Amino acid sequence: MKSNEVLEKLDEVVPNPVCELIYNKDYELLIATVLAAQSTDKRVNEVTKVLFSKYDIFSLAKESAKKIESIIYPVGTYKRKAEYITIIAKRLVNDYDGKVPNNREYLESLPGVGRKTCNVVLSNIYDVPAIAVDTHVARVSKRLELTKSDNVLEIEKDLMKFFPENKWSRVHHQLVLFGRYTCKSKNPLCDKCPFKCKYMRKY
Repeated sequence: MKSNEVLEKLDEVVPNPVCELIYNKDYELLIATVLAAQSTDKRVNEVTKVLFSKYDIFSLAKESAKKIESIIYPVGTYKRKAEYITIIAKRLVNDYDGKVPNNREYLESLPGVGRKTCNVVLSNIYDVPAIAVDTHVARVSKRLELTKSDNVLEIEKDLMKFFPENKWSRVHHQLVLFGRYTCKSKNPLCDKCPFKCKYMRKY
């Protein structure tokens, strides 16, 4: 398939792709994305609703990790993530007056922030063209034969070559949502899928 064909079919199944993490401020998205590692957006949204009602970036920078733990424990690996949050808050306050900068090198130097998290934040906050590869994107990309790799960086490169740059951010959300609700890991909804993919052809 050509990229325009894939994009047309994705537009059919995911016509209005959006980030499902709920946030109102730039640092909220950054922290929510860090919390989302090995968790679900639904659970993260439940946790951040409480977290961000009690704290802003400045009060987070002054809070102990122990207090943060008591709020975020449902997301898993909460002790480590609580440490990440306090350090991220302190650094953002000290270095950028609490703002999230459009600076990939700086963001990736923060604890708990890798390339995927950075791509999500820069894409949503600054409209930087980017494709964040999570488990859903990786699975869909392999089933649609857009990549042969299991390496997230290689998958990202393959997708960036395949899709036009001005479509990267939109297609990222489409692949995530398509993988989350239709092309699921177990029991994918093949009857609702417009693709005749590698997986479907087995059955």
